[in-house]
Amino acid sequence: MENTQKLAVLIDADNAQPSIVDGLLSEIANYGTANVKRIYGDWTGPGLKGWKDVLLQHSIQPIQQFAYTKGKNATDSAMIIDAMDLLYTGNFNGFCIVSSDSDFTKLASRIREAGLIVYGFGEQKTPPPFVSACDKFIYTEVLRARADEEPTIVKKSSSELKQNTKLVSLLRNAAEVASDESGWADLASIGSNIAKQAPDFDSRNYGYAKLGELVTATKLFDLEQRKIGDTNSKALFIRDKRHK
Repeated sequence: MENTQKLAVLIDADNAQPSIVDGLLSEIANYGTANVKRIYGDWTGPGLKGWKDVLLQHSIQPIQQFAYTKGKNATDSAMIIDAMDLLYTGNFNGFCIVSSDSDFTKLASRIREAGLIVYGFGEQKTPPPFVSACDKFIYTEVLRARADEEPTIVKKSSSELKQNTKLVSLLRNAAEVASDESGWADLASIGSNIAKQAPDFDSRNYGYAKLGELVTATKLFDLEQRKIGDTNSKALFIRDKRHK
């Protein structure tokens, strides 16, 4: 089913790389339609030339913001003011905030308080408070891996995944919460539970395109394909191998 969410995409040009733009817009299309696409920065200088080359191609509107005072980020302020103006129009279902800057933590929280969804996009160096303030956070290293560049995400082996105690705990806890009395849980329910616990969780961060592939690679769960109702569709169910 087509996702009809209306989204406002706001990009901090000072804290995002133009190499992500193709992957970024493709990712956003999974969540809805980008009705507004704006990017903020001081376009009078040479520092944003890389972005200038891709704006017209992707219909992203550049918003000029001079750096009035050295050491003060006027771009952040302009972006936050615009976001609040767009929020008050009531025309959007959610916002995509593209930056690795923690200054947008309060903005993300405020938008969510209004009942709208917030998708954050930033590098893995993004401070945890901003990541946690979003409903979902996607690391841009994953988006760059889509481009014609060297892969930035290396697929983790089964032994490496098992040694990641945070990942193992997250998967097992989500499976337990979603499981029935026999210990089996469908993958979709597990994914939903994980999203609530960890906004920045993404199987692609471990080198796997899908959650099912990641779960399979851990070798920590029994797997079972089950037919859904009277249809030909199937769903993956998993159970912790420790279950007795």
